[in-house]
Amino acid sequence: MTTAPLTIAIGGDHAGLPLKAVLQEALAEAGHRLVDFGTNSAESVDYPDFAHQVAAAVEGGRAAFGVLVCGTGIGVQIAANRHSGIRAAVLHDTTEARLTRSHNDANIACFGARTTGAEVALDALRAFLGTAFEGGRHARRLAKIELPAARADLS
Repeated sequence: MTTAPLTIAIGGDHAGLPLKAVLQEALAEAGHRLVDFGTNSAESVDYPDFAHQVAAAVEGGRAAFGVLVCGTGIGVQIAANRHSGIRAAVLHDTTEARLTRSHNDANIACFGARTTGAEVALDALRAFLGTAFEGGRHARRLAKIELPAARADLS
């Protein structure tokens, strides 16, 4: 990881545990401060519990970014995106990672431990953390994603 040290919230379920451990180690080696919401056991758990904790940490400003891992990445993405201001995206490669940051200002990277290998996930996470939001026309589009009550001033 080549970005300046960040505070990153991380979590996942039992299916994501092996990949979570790999990502966690790489983030720590890069000097990032990690807030680990678990799980740290192979015992079956419910992925929304961890997704909500990571999303709340990012939503509340306690972490700059979040990383979530489950079997496919889809479940944690859906749960995290229920939070205001959260833009979680499942990543399968560096192109998706760069584009979701530069165009969508995504703030939570989601991975599927059963669908994405460790090296690909590490490369995607590096790209995600190393890419800035472009703003401009993309900011206008992001404003249109917000809930209608939050968009009242845009009409």
